[in-house]
Amino acid sequence: MAIDWQKEVDTRKDDLLDDLKELLRVKSEREDDKTTADAPFGPGPRDALKQMLSYGERDGFTIKNVDNYAGHIEFGEGEKTLGIFGHMDVVPAGDDWDTDPYDPVVKNGKLFARGSSDDKGPSMAAYYAMKIIKELNLPLSKKVRFVVGSDEESGWGDMDHYFEKEETPDFGFSPDAEFPIINGEKGNVSIEVHIETANDGDYVLEQFQGGLRANMVPTSAFARVKTVTAEQADAMDIAFSEYLGINPITGSSDRDENTIIFRVAGKGSHGASPQFGHNAATWLANFLDKYDFADGAKNFLHVAGSYIHEDFYGKNLGVDFKDPKMGQLTMNAGIFDFDINKDHSLINLNFRYPQGTSADTIQAVINDTIGEYGVSLSIGGHHMLPHYVPQEDPLVETLLDVYEEHTGEKGEEQIIGGGTYGRLLERGVAFGAMFPGAEDTMHQANEFMVLDDLYRAAVIYADAIYRLAK
Repeated sequence: MAIDWQKEVDTRKDDLLDDLKELLRVKSEREDDKTTADAPFGPGPRDALKQMLSYGERDGFTIKNVDNYAGHIEFGEGEKTLGIFGHMDVVPAGDDWDTDPYDPVVKNGKLFARGSSDDKGPSMAAYYAMKIIKELNLPLSKKVRFVVGSDEESGWGDMDHYFEKEETPDFGFSPDAEFPIINGEKGNVSIEVHIETANDGDYVLEQFQGGLRANMVPTSAFARVKTVTAEQADAMDIAFSEYLGINPITGSSDRDENTIIFRVAGKGSHGASPQFGHNAATWLANFLDKYDFADGAKNFLHVAGSYIHEDFYGKNLGVDFKDPKMGQLTMNAGIFDFDINKDHSLINLNFRYPQGTSADTIQAVINDTIGEYGVSLSIGGHHMLPHYVPQEDPLVETLLDVYEEHTGEKGEEQIIGGGTYGRLLERGVAFGAMFPGAEDTMHQANEFMVLDDLYRAAVIYADAIYRLAK
């Protein structure tokens, strides 16, 4: 029996959008200062997880909440389990939104809200695909389990805890990237650079802050500088205005006698593709690096403003590397924290690296390159190794067949720097929901999902899930 998947999605479009809007209203940013035993990543991720699971309970699926870390929505019978992995947590909304990021708005066929494309929108499309199959009572030979996470944008502590309690699906996909498919993902590691903050000279760096997360290009940065004379402060003020005028950033400065606060606004981008952004923090460091700071401040600004600034591939640090299949290593400087009242500063460098190099190699080479500046290095956060599922695998072949039949476009394998839950499974990939040529607004202000793409993805997911599980 031929199933008209488009018709099935069309009859449920309004319900899908209503559920998604309700989910998007939950501000599910991780908040470490609000964690409890009941809310391991803060109240927002917990509430969004519960909200998503409530749809499964409403619609008659089997659901399980694993200690508010993660959960699943399941149906079907069989020895094998098809896993679908989505996440409810989002990166911080940040500034520069035209609308309230947690009050979803539809304009010109686009749904604007934080999480609309990463990953609540695609997750809802995949969930409704499961719902269609269940409501049509189609026969399955496998279980289908939608695993709902709440810490994908940070340390993946949700999945660490979940798989301590639950069995791992046999194969599957994550609706958290691009079509036609992502069957390879680079390694992902953050290396923290620590430098002493003590500095005493004609120019004193009291504070320097930039960035929110390792996987986001900093859109804003500020520094507080104290000079010995008013003339020095005047000259810096004038030079800063000139610097802003000739570079792709904006900013401002405020004076209080010999103290100046500098602010820079850049352009955000996903940390996996830092070359598409303008890193506000490194631009500010590059300006300040020209002045005669001393000791720790001098080293901090020189590393940030000369070695890291506008280098998205680690060439200045000596770690640039390219693999014929997996592509080029990329580097995002995502967090800068310098405070004269603390002993050490922090620069977080997030690397997406291909097979052929390693985190240990990257760390050792960086130490050799900038060790003279008094740095100490450590690996921070969750380290993920490179992952690849061959194009000949039946999972990849089936998903590409479905994509081609519904779009008329040729499906080819893709390898990305981003990390998705697809890599949790040995036979796991990412599959949509962003279509080729679509504007990528993930991790940026004014994030949106085109509604037609949302519904089209649901059609593809329904067909794909059924083929893989029947």
